[in-house]
Amino acid sequence: MINPFTPSFGKIPPILAGRQILISEFEQAFANNPNDPNMCSLFSGPRGVGKTVLLSYLAKKAGMCGWISANVTARPGMLEDIAERVMDAANEFVERPSTVRFSSVSIPALFGATWEYRDPSSGNWRTRMNRILDVLQDNSIGLLITIDEIDPNLEELVDFSAIFQHFVREDRKVALLMAGLPANVSALLSDKSVSFLRRAAQHQLGRIGDVDIARAFRETVEDAGKTISDEALDFAVGATGGFAYMMQLVGFRTWIEAGDEKRIELCHAEHGAYAAKHDFENGVIKKTVQELSDGDIAFLEAMLPDGDGPSSMSDIAERMGKSPNYARVYRTRLVEQGLISASRRGLVEFEMPLLREYLVEE
Repeated sequence: MINPFTPSFGKIPPILAGRQILISEFEQAFANNPNDPNMCSLFSGPRGVGKTVLLSYLAKKAGMCGWISANVTARPGMLEDIAERVMDAANEFVERPSTVRFSSVSIPALFGATWEYRDPSSGNWRTRMNRILDVLQDNSIGLLITIDEIDPNLEELVDFSAIFQHFVREDRKVALLMAGLPANVSALLSDKSVSFLRRAAQHQLGRIGDVDIARAFRETVEDAGKTISDEALDFAVGATGGFAYMMQLVGFRTWIEAGDEKRIELCHAEHGAYAAKHDFENGVIKKTVQELSDGDIAFLEAMLPDGDGPSSMSDIAERMGKSPNYARVYRTRLVEQGLISASRRGLVEFEMPLLREYLVEE
């Protein structure tokens, strides 16, 4: 039996845990209302929370509603990549010979369309995209652009964001979904040239509830041909910490531990979770900690004496040897990055699973 869990980067799992309400909102928007505010959305959250998978899943849902999508990462060359991805997606409807950029074709079962061939160098990126959007709009096809791993220092991303607002103002059938780490999303929104993005729908992705994790975990196992004991399921759910990526890691490793057994037992989940812990530390935690400033680390270390319980801001400031106002600056930074949460007024606690354990060990 093939292992059904998918800890590979960005791969859509067979059962997506949580996010049902959010997904339903986007399904309705794609199907019925291109003017829905969600059609320009920013997703933020720490590593491992499921941002990339959600972008891929929503692009798939859009395709079921008559949209084509261009899915890219914020990297140099992004603008040309978007144009190429749009043309590749449109090739399902319009054939493009390799010798020319655009071609003419008529497909009666779908629509007749004419792509006017022009030298790619004629006109800037916005002009070339407008030609594509003209044909798509004439045939009631929407264009969804998804951009992952937002980098506020990427000039092309800022240029794209400034241009996209013109597509919206021109009443194009377009949608934009962008995802990134909270700090990067915040930095992008502070750029004056993309001020229109501040009016975009903002979705902060956090932990998934235990009930949703348990339901998705059990369904994934059973749909793949095995069963799982209640004890094993409870242990596996607790080991995920509510993070989408950790759920896939725990499930993947637990499935391997079960081998040819038809039923996953507690011992399988325990061994699987132990292996998944090391995977998560190496793939997520270490990289996250490496990007933190000395002040961030000092704040987190000041939380460690409180164990699993919440830490008071007054205690943290005292342990850091700093003023309460100084400590609050780092509190805000770490909350924005999804590493800690403000459980109650004056209290904070670790949000990312295994982060506290990793800091203690190091």
